[in-house]
Amino acid sequence: MAAIQVDIRVPVGRPIPELVEFIRRVEAAGLNGVGIHDHHHSGRDAYIVLGLAATRTERLSLYPATSNPLTRHPLVLAALANSLAELAPGRAMLTLGPGFLSVEAAGLGRARRNTHSAAARRGQAVLVGETAASCKIPTRLRYPARVRVPVLLLASGPKLIELAGEVADGVMMLVGLHPASVAAARAHLAAGARRVGRDPAELLEVLIVPFALGSREEVRRWPRAWFRPGQPWLAYPSRSNLHWLRLAGVDLPDDFDPERLSDAEADRVCDALGLFGPAEYCAERLIRAREELGVRRVFLFPAHGVADAYDLPEAGVAAFEEVIGPRLGL
Repeated sequence: MAAIQVDIRVPVGRPIPELVEFIRRVEAAGLNGVGIHDHHHSGRDAYIVLGLAATRTERLSLYPATSNPLTRHPLVLAALANSLAELAPGRAMLTLGPGFLSVEAAGLGRARRNTHSAAARRGQAVLVGETAASCKIPTRLRYPARVRVPVLLLASGPKLIELAGEVADGVMMLVGLHPASVAAARAHLAAGARRVGRDPAELLEVLIVPFALGSREEVRRWPRAWFRPGQPWLAYPSRSNLHWLRLAGVDLPDDFDPERLSDAEADRVCDALGLFGPAEYCAERLIRAREELGVRRVFLFPAHGVADAYDLPEAGVAAFEEVIGPRLGL
């Protein structure tokens, strides 16, 4: 069985020099990659952090988690990814999402499907030195790095997963870890790929895995929490989470009250959705995902609400270094 790769989300919640030092600690702890969320309203630019981290690390995969094609033009995104590839050859990725807090802060709505599709196609073309149409003007990078930079789509719903199969090099998908949910999501990815004559086996698959350390009693608070007033944590970043939970046998109505979930319901949500519990349990849950589902790469998404969205995942990195990584053989 191939080893599982484990990446982690690092928010831009500290001064940039501190972020770079923290990313160095992530590498020392044995994790495989870092995704930095592209939140302009934080006042810190994700690509500056990624560029500096590229010069201070040796093996970490580095990427935004995620950028969107509304607040950054596709040509700008391609140039940023190309620059990162020059600094960290073979370690850079470009990930595109519809936008959430970033587009809200800019007074915009989330990117539509056709915008996503065009951005992915243009990014793939210009990153390999080809010419792509952008606003009806032929566009290319004058100095492409000529190092492969995969373009992945962030997807939480079936339609976007299929789009990733059609137009991207892979997908970062938030569908949980239950076998039924993952199988259904993979079927959507394969359907999108086959629609345009692509081999689904050639696509990169990264599972976004919500992650919270603590006793069973402590982690139950997450499915019962509110991301922000009026939005349950389970509906972040979209209500598609409920779709995948239903496939896993957790049938919550659209208007569910998170505070009224029973202990048993909260436990079932936690088990179906991600890694919730002591470090030893999280390690065993990942081993189970690798053995039962053939999961090869995960992106740890530390549980948070809007109030603590920028806290660094200190405890998660420590738990990986001390318990999870060694148990995985990493």
